[in-house]
Amino acid sequence: MTVSVQRTGPGPLSPDAVQHMVRMRDGVHLATDVYLPPGDVTPGPTILTRLPYDKCGEYTFMPRIAAYFTARGYRMVVQDVRGKFRSEGETLLFVNEAYDGYDTLEWVINQPWSDGVAGMWGDSYYGYTQWAAASTGHRALKAMVPRVTGTRLGELPVPVPGQRTHDVEMSVHRFYPLSMFHDRDILDWEIDWTRRPLAAQVEEFFTAVGSRSASYDLWFPHPVSLRRFPAGSPFDAPAVPVLMTIGWWDNCAPWQWSDHRELRRRPGWARNEYLLLEAIDHENTSHFSAGEPATVETMAARYLDPAIEFFDVFLRGRDTDIPRVRWQLANSGDPSLRAAAAWPLPEAYEMVWRPSGAEAAVRGVPGGTLAVAPDVASATAPEIASWTHDAADPVPSPVIDPFAFLREFPDERHLADRPDVLVFTAPAGAVPLDLAGPIRLDAVAGSDGPEMDLFARLLDVAPDGTARLIARGQQTIPHPGDAVAVTIDLGQTGYRLPAGHALRLTVASSDAPEFVPAPGTGEHRWLAAGTRPNRQRLDLAATRLTCTVLPS
Repeated sequence: MTVSVQRTGPGPLSPDAVQHMVRMRDGVHLATDVYLPPGDVTPGPTILTRLPYDKCGEYTFMPRIAAYFTARGYRMVVQDVRGKFRSEGETLLFVNEAYDGYDTLEWVINQPWSDGVAGMWGDSYYGYTQWAAASTGHRALKAMVPRVTGTRLGELPVPVPGQRTHDVEMSVHRFYPLSMFHDRDILDWEIDWTRRPLAAQVEEFFTAVGSRSASYDLWFPHPVSLRRFPAGSPFDAPAVPVLMTIGWWDNCAPWQWSDHRELRRRPGWARNEYLLLEAIDHENTSHFSAGEPATVETMAARYLDPAIEFFDVFLRGRDTDIPRVRWQLANSGDPSLRAAAAWPLPEAYEMVWRPSGAEAAVRGVPGGTLAVAPDVASATAPEIASWTHDAADPVPSPVIDPFAFLREFPDERHLADRPDVLVFTAPAGAVPLDLAGPIRLDAVAGSDGPEMDLFARLLDVAPDGTARLIARGQQTIPHPGDAVAVTIDLGQTGYRLPAGHALRLTVASSDAPEFVPAPGTGEHRWLAAGTRPNRQRLDLAATRLTCTVLPS
């Protein structure tokens, strides 16, 4: 079969920057653009961004970002990471970012325009490169702003001894090394997720481009543990003031919330952590302008001003009080940032719902019921809801691009009509309900198959039936048997459920192709040539949905 590949190489150099080939400790040179404030020749603080998406390309619009920073007096340095675009070296995910970050910081502070003080800024992989540099403890790094990212970004799910569940494999886990980290360019191509084995299509891709991906080969079929932080965990390094920007609809948010929990366990880091919790997805589309693509012109202020305020304090010493937590309440009509001393808010409390109605749950909307549980500890007889998971006809992902979820922000009501989706709907509320904090589902599940995926979605159902996502979570259960206790983390949110709207919980065993569906045979998901249906079960009597809410 012919594989169509679109290759995107480096964009034209920015006339506003001077490119340098900066030497790393092993002799490899990395392409590095320097932007200086217009008319300012005195030394000053520098913002460093290291990314794999082309320092001159349209996707991340770095020249326009740099102009925003330099207009406010900062020098900005933007670098293609090793093996990408104009930089030399091997194209390999994660493993070179720590010491390359250190060496770049060392080069920066030895330039005549630097005052020896640096911060780092950026999203996703170029948020990860900040943590990599921080792990080295470089003396010049005084503040960083990692957005929609995580130290475990892109980490493949691996069973942990003693744990009954683990994360579900996202399609992007193995596809990212085949598109963004195959070689120096970006390679756009599509896998047919219905044609198995998936790995055979990867081999067709390698034949079409005439080369292999080292990152993919290290992770397939079983991942080699990549040494992301050779200098040691970033959390063991000296603490740096950090502004953690997390999106309510960011599909990578679980990794960043994991980092947040780790930071809270380290006193030095806990004292230096600040949270910016926004109603955005991974591509920075805002819930307050859902359906509209985010552009640098429309989002510059909300995208960059909090970082500049943060850098002004920690790089320039400006005497400004920055709240420990700033957060948005989505669907409230008010996009302003609310300040708090801690998250979750001290006044927040847990509210628990119990699903019931096993037979109605598989018959479409409204399905079974979702009622506030008066006594979460009460013992009741098992109530088993069952459905068939068939990887040959999986529950489809509701969006084409999960990284830009809010750009599509679909009405998901049609998914509830499938017989392989359990549906539970609460009564419409008489007053608004503000969700603000963690959400989880505790359940007892089982399957006649060798493994089981469990996907939970919490939806806002409007009076006209429109159903839109509030939060979601998922877990894989290896060797489930008849009954395994599982806790699904649905992440965290700040969301207002208006009066007259209802909460809906859906449970299924697939979300494809965003997540690679379990073939039902127990085989490797990329090697399985066929599929087998599995019968799944959920004990509703042992299932509880817990949301963190604010007093009305």
